[in-house]
Amino acid sequence: MKRFLKKYLFIIGGIILFTGGALVSDAIKKFSAKDVQTAQKFISVNFSEMEADSMLDLLALHKENFDVMRTFPLSNSIPPAFIFNPIPIGKKIDLSKRFCVMSDYDSTILPADINELAYFSIGQLAHLIKTKKITSEKLTAFFLDRLKKHSPALNCVITYTDELALLQAKQADKEISAGIYRGVLHGIPYGIKDMFATKNYPTSFGTPPFRDQLINEDATVVKKLQDAGAVLIAKLSLGELAMDDIWFGGQTRNPWDTIKGSSGSSAGPAAAVAAGLVPFAIGSETWGSIVSPATACGVTGLRPTFGRVSRSGAMALSWTMDKIGPLCRNVEDCAMVLNAIAGIDPKDPVMIDVPFNYDPIIDLTKLKIGFFPDDFAKDTSINKPYNMASLEYLKNMGVELIPLKLPDLPVNDMSLLLECEVAAAFEELTLTNRDDEMVQQNKNRWPNYFRAAHFIPATEYIRANRLRYLLIQEMDRMMSRVDLCIAPSLAGDNLLITNLTGHPSIVIPNGFINESSPTSIVFIGQLYEEGKLLSVAKKYQDKTAFHLIHPPLFK
Repeated sequence: MKRFLKKYLFIIGGIILFTGGALVSDAIKKFSAKDVQTAQKFISVNFSEMEADSMLDLLALHKENFDVMRTFPLSNSIPPAFIFNPIPIGKKIDLSKRFCVMSDYDSTILPADINELAYFSIGQLAHLIKTKKITSEKLTAFFLDRLKKHSPALNCVITYTDELALLQAKQADKEISAGIYRGVLHGIPYGIKDMFATKNYPTSFGTPPFRDQLINEDATVVKKLQDAGAVLIAKLSLGELAMDDIWFGGQTRNPWDTIKGSSGSSAGPAAAVAAGLVPFAIGSETWGSIVSPATACGVTGLRPTFGRVSRSGAMALSWTMDKIGPLCRNVEDCAMVLNAIAGIDPKDPVMIDVPFNYDPIIDLTKLKIGFFPDDFAKDTSINKPYNMASLEYLKNMGVELIPLKLPDLPVNDMSLLLECEVAAAFEELTLTNRDDEMVQQNKNRWPNYFRAAHFIPATEYIRANRLRYLLIQEMDRMMSRVDLCIAPSLAGDNLLITNLTGHPSIVIPNGFINESSPTSIVFIGQLYEEGKLLSVAKKYQDKTAFHLIHPPLFK
């Protein structure tokens, strides 16, 4: 027999809450206070047997609520009805719009050996296309050939988009011949992480359950690049559901040493750019997914401010942490791509309309650059000498370095925010047991995190968000002392902190441990000040020139 729960009527803050009418199944009636006392061990609370017994009806009601809500299917594209705002209280954002100024590429000439184009920058290729030294169609065919020749060694392509690419390239050539020039990306081939929707091509998320998924629309970033005249030639590999570098086709390899992985989760974009298979690629970061593969593959990767680039049409991992950015040959290429993909989009409610202003001319002697002595000290890896050398480079360039201390809050504990959100984003896989189809199944991979996250109470998720609020305020107070910061890419707490607070960063090569192991350093900017961030990073990159060294296997 079923019985009705007692109908509860509450008045809270002037709002009437009515809970009645729920049914309790026979299975629910078998729950006891002892069950509650066993379960509470997982969530660090200590209720007496009497207190646990008094909760049984409410817990049963919650169970009924869960069951009813789960009958309404939710695709990965449906966000929760709340918005994360990274802007600290009282923070003034510069809304003035100035022109983006790029360097002069007029000295670029078409090489006698077309293979040298593999490592030309966007600026150089754009000059050749604009001046009709090469057509987009020929350039597109060149990069498609390189992808098909070298991708088997790197395992970095999930889907080729040949038909679309050749149509877009021919259209670019037709427009440029007619005097219509859309800008530096017009006619430039690129690849995109296979988590972005593209019409007529699968969007696999790198995992078997979504391998044949067709989403009949283009993601906003794809549309913006199409509007800029860029040519999509391939959907590149990502670690399964944006974790690491293993997908349903195997592991994406590192161009510097194909025995190693390329790191993740923007595995394919980093590997393809490093090997000269595409001039640039679009990736994403939630917690290191641009910084880590850019480091491993020795390329330049930009993680823009949260809310700078629309995520509409992109796979959701964490609605409050996901960010979209480019992986490129150099810093200024990142500026060119960001200029095309940034901007307001009504489909993404977290977007903030802040202009992107960039000029490569900047006086470093007038800037204060912060660094984190604790993070540099924590770096016990063999990368440490190269990171310390980066500080010396900046000092020699006339930069004033200011020691800073990151906020002292339980940052690593706040990572449960990501666990909660990703588990919600892919709850259907967990509830239907389709997570068993995924490639990666050990304890430190998504299926296990998805299941465990169901035991994280909503109150603790809210607590973590409240701590995150404090982190945002404290980070802003620290950053107010400097123009930007420099930090080890993967050592210490700066990577997680800045992903939680939404700050932009750019990772660039800063040396080589040996001929097959590049190292990197990261510059962290003020919110929405990517222009200054990129200008400073370009000065450093031009001075050191590590970005001009390429994997010998793919020259």
